[in-house]
Amino acid sequence: MLTKKIQQSIRSSYQNLQHQLDNFVPRRAQNFLVAEIAKTLCGNYHKSTRMMVAEAGTGIGKSLAYLMAVIPVAVSNNRKVVISTATVALQEQLIHKDLPLYRRITDQPFTFIIAKGRQRYCCSEKLAAASGIDGTQIAMFESKPKAADIEMLEDMHKALNANKWNGDRDSWPNTITDDIWNSIVSDKHTCNGSFAAHRDCPFQKARSELDKADVIIANHSLVMADADLGGGVILPEPENTIYIFDEAHHLPHVARDHASATTSLKGAAAWLENLNRSLVKLSNLADAKRASRFVDEAQTAIQELIPGLSKLPQQFDPASFEDNIYRFEHGELPQWLEEESKHLKRQSQKASQSVAKIADLIAEKVKEGELAPRLAEPALTELGFYIQRLENLYQVWNLMAEPKREKGAPLARWLQTHTEREGDFTVNVSPLEIGWQLDQQIWSRCIGAILVSATLRALNSFSFFCRQAGISEKSDDGVQFLSLASPFNYIEQGELLVPSMKLEPPAKDFTPYLADKVKEYLVADKANLVLFASYWQMKEVAETLSTTFKARGWSIQVQGEKSRGEILKKHKMLVQCGKTSVLFGTGSFSEGLDLPGDLLENLIITKIPFAVPTSPVEQAHAEYIEHRGGNPFLQISVPEASKKLIQSVGRLLRKEQDSGRVVILDRRVVSKRYGKALLDSLPPFKRTIEY
Repeated sequence: MLTKKIQQSIRSSYQNLQHQLDNFVPRRAQNFLVAEIAKTLCGNYHKSTRMMVAEAGTGIGKSLAYLMAVIPVAVSNNRKVVISTATVALQEQLIHKDLPLYRRITDQPFTFIIAKGRQRYCCSEKLAAASGIDGTQIAMFESKPKAADIEMLEDMHKALNANKWNGDRDSWPNTITDDIWNSIVSDKHTCNGSFAAHRDCPFQKARSELDKADVIIANHSLVMADADLGGGVILPEPENTIYIFDEAHHLPHVARDHASATTSLKGAAAWLENLNRSLVKLSNLADAKRASRFVDEAQTAIQELIPGLSKLPQQFDPASFEDNIYRFEHGELPQWLEEESKHLKRQSQKASQSVAKIADLIAEKVKEGELAPRLAEPALTELGFYIQRLENLYQVWNLMAEPKREKGAPLARWLQTHTEREGDFTVNVSPLEIGWQLDQQIWSRCIGAILVSATLRALNSFSFFCRQAGISEKSDDGVQFLSLASPFNYIEQGELLVPSMKLEPPAKDFTPYLADKVKEYLVADKANLVLFASYWQMKEVAETLSTTFKARGWSIQVQGEKSRGEILKKHKMLVQCGKTSVLFGTGSFSEGLDLPGDLLENLIITKIPFAVPTSPVEQAHAEYIEHRGGNPFLQISVPEASKKLIQSVGRLLRKEQDSGRVVILDRRVVSKRYGKALLDSLPPFKRTIEY
């Protein structure tokens, strides 16, 4: 239960907050959110289920609310806190602003740190090898490195040894290409904490610091990576952790991506050939007698895999591919491919296990002092590179070979023509529904979980999100649901205008007509943002209006023509000078774009942001719903569009004193039956609907 000590700690931090912030305004919604989170985590509502799903509108101050509620509960009970976000911007806000502020106002002593996965750190041994490129290390690179790349690797190696760089990719001052980074990145196979040289490597250093912290800031991808490893490998064990998922609406998509797998056919056959040639040489470092068995097993499996993978592209007619994709309907494979998948699964598993055993034998000799680390580590690095690829290969064929599920959604399975290798395909597998896995890996194991976002509901309901995230809505199951409106005075501060329109988006001539309408509703000497549902349509309208903008002396900036940072910098400068600035953007500008005050006063939404189900996963999901007698448009497209429309409209008012207008140039919000539900889910602006 919520103890007096925890209550007092929360109360004193809130009182101290008033003295720390200029122009502090008490917010009832923020207070209520703090109290409800604390009660939930202390078991006031349900003894075992300590979970809350909370939608908190812009301006409530949800990050400070969950810090004030969660940290006292966690510290008092000796629990860890993992705060997971979807964006770097929110991580930076927590690290540099919110957590330092909370630490000043609380009586709870606590430490915090940002957590990154292995893939953000270099391996010091790999870097040492790569910076002194020789014939034995060329296998680390997909293609021969350029002189400039070698020079940068040498600089990185010197900086790491001189303690002037911590091995974190994000902290290196220059851009590191993926090809170069992949050659030096830390991975679980080559980063061995039992080796003296590895105990001081960048990832091991970061990991040891992580263990000491009370609060860890991560991202959804890292949380899912840890969950896939069984939990408690990168981050603290779920059984001792309270999770806060901020920007929680992204979590189901991130989880689905983590559960997916892909591999090329000819590309895999090529690196398997290289492995086959290198195995004997690499295994010579291990105990020859014990290693010979595993070398034989690995080579036998590889010699089965190579012809199997090489022949598969010949079994498919490229003419049967639609937009370079061949999708297996309902995830069902032809009998021959089902059998071949089982065979490839068995052989890739054998190869993976045998090569891992060879690496273990080499590591064993090092531990026993029979082999110098400087001789073993290049071999272990190379073997680690192959083990990773073999594990991925096994994962693909394991999912491809999985029998048809009696319950739940099938797997989405498809082939795609390779973009770079002629005659090659990639094999892709993805789950359609991931909620059961989130429940199994996190919800049913953790001490507590708080999921928050400004947009968790779709069409004024949590049901769509709960289905995606594997969260029960049954009252007996104990999950708490909370929806808190923004403190903004929407009726007084903003207007929602739906003008009369002769055409709707599906019409043939809608794009040129849209250009005229955009021009009509732009406001001179103000900051304008125009959001498009497609990149193509944005470019067409921008080109059509370019002459008009020049004639009026207005500045237009189109997403993609410069970096986001450069676009926003120029936009702010123009607004400060009292000039007309117009931003054109697509979906990514509808979320996470913060333009308070006079930086945005006129927002035009050209189209309801319906996602076109073009990806094989989306097509398979729609197919599955139809097969069950459902309507994928109403069950997926409309709820997704509702969330995206709320996010788009949310760009207008960012602070309590902001004001402005939203214009929706899509009459379907009033002409279609689903339109009313979309409008009703938007903030309560003063509405003007023209007829």
